Amino acid sequence: MTMPISGTLSLIAVSLLLGVSTSALAAPKTDLVLAIGGEPDEGYDPLLGWGRYGHPLFQSTLLTRDAHMRTQPELAKSWYLSEDRLTWTIELRPDAKFSDGTSLTARDVAFTFNHAKTAGGELDLGVLEQAKAIDDTTVQIKLSRPWITFSDFLFTLGIVPADSYGPEYARNPVGSGPYEMVSWTEGEQLIVKKNPYFYGKQSPFERITFLFTGEDTSLAAAFAGQVDVVSVPATSADAPPTGFKQIVVDTVDNRGISLPMSADDSKTSPDGYPVGNNVTSDPAVRQAINLGVDREQIVEVALFGHGTPAYGPADGLPWSNPEAAVDHDPEAAQALLEDAGWTVGTDGIRSKDGIRASFPLIYPASDSTRQAIVISAAEQLKDIGIEVVPQGKSWDDIERLMHANPVLFGWGSHTPQEAYSLYQSSMGGQGYFNPGFFSNPQVDAHFASAQAAESLEASYPHWQAAEWDGQTGYSGKGLAGWAWLVNLDHIYYVNECIDLGPTQIEPHGHGWPITSLIQNWTWTCD
Repeated sequence: MTMPISGTLSLIAVSLLLGVSTSALAAPKTDLVLAIGGEPDEGYDPLLGWGRYGHPLFQSTLLTRDAHMRTQPELAKSWYLSEDRLTWTIELRPDAKFSDGTSLTARDVAFTFNHAKTAGGELDLGVLEQAKAIDDTTVQIKLSRPWITFSDFLFTLGIVPADSYGPEYARNPVGSGPYEMVSWTEGEQLIVKKNPYFYGKQSPFERITFLFTGEDTSLAAAFAGQVDVVSVPATSADAPPTGFKQIVVDTVDNRGISLPMSADDSKTSPDGYPVGNNVTSDPAVRQAINLGVDREQIVEVALFGHGTPAYGPADGLPWSNPEAAVDHDPEAAQALLEDAGWTVGTDGIRSKDGIRASFPLIYPASDSTRQAIVISAAEQLKDIGIEVVPQGKSWDDIERLMHANPVLFGWGSHTPQEAYSLYQSSMGGQGYFNPGFFSNPQVDAHFASAQAAESLEASYPHWQAAEWDGQTGYSGKGLAGWAWLVNLDHIYYVNECIDLGPTQIEPHGHGWPITSLIQNWTWTCD
């Protein structure tokens, strides 16, 4: 699900906001203007989910990842998980301060975790029993059961001040991150300035303005020299304006088809929506779909070459299993269908026991990229005798239909918890997670072993086995609960005087993932 962009500004309005003419050149060395996506509906409160896709900007986290996704200390000096996997003990750096000059202590960390559990936002801290400050620089976080993906919150949950946090925090955040808020005009722009109390590497950029503009307006502003970094859709890529360079960032911002696992036997979801599909409930059909789609061609046709084939929910990340990838093999797909009793009719579409190999493939009607992906996949699957009918729907309609019909979804995160949420049996029908009610005891067992691991790194082989263990798994080579198709490139036009440095594999396009290493950006022109 893609975060909405609030407000669309004209180029004249952009110029007025920035106080410059449309003929101005690049921003001064110490000031930047970015147009890289929408503003968060809930504001800048980490307890409600701000920062989980990219850098929280105003706040610091306990740990961070470098450009190679390696764990690095941030607020934490050291961290230790007990032998029973139930207690994290974290030693904090003593010099961290919030942007109001007050010291950040273990009490603030404990407050942040305890209140995030009950805040009612996007975060699921259900396994948290209690966080407790042992002294000013030591915090203990107790879990109700071993759960290694809880460690994701050490990387993503920005720490807030216990003494000043309140109902207005989301619109007036105080944190210990590299920047602090100057002003936020909702639907228009956010202005931030460097936090003088930030303990880490100081950015050379004193002030940054984030514009909340639509794609067309953002591009027009780039061509007029009014912005320094702008996110660019694939349809507008490869023609940067004078004074800009194009930066293409690899991602796990994927698009994949959920495939309902059970037959239509009149069951309903907890919300009362229909469950099951008589075509995709056949594992031969699901595997044939995975073999029948030409992912390279979809990248070229639907993404104009700006993407990579996707074979799972986390391609390229350490917990993904490259052995799970399936080749494009339409002949093998047809053989699978024939062996399973799906025979070709006079119209070229297969059927079995009176059931036609036909289903709608639903996508959000407002997303032209997803529409192009669906149309491309539909044309390819026709060649193996499967009829796919593209249907654009609202998100409200998708919620009602997604348990009984294939849907093109977008996911992609820096945590293996996402694979768990999409494939764990008990997650079936839990919101948008596991919409097709995937269920398999072997996969669940691998997940359980992963969650009980002694460290995140030690859990990686178990996550990989859940995807494909040589015999089965959730991948297209195994039970094929999804047909993952593509990972979108994230494309940016960047002022040629700005060096972004190495970039991470970026997650789904919520938030501003390009800012995850913003403190490493430099100005290279005299």
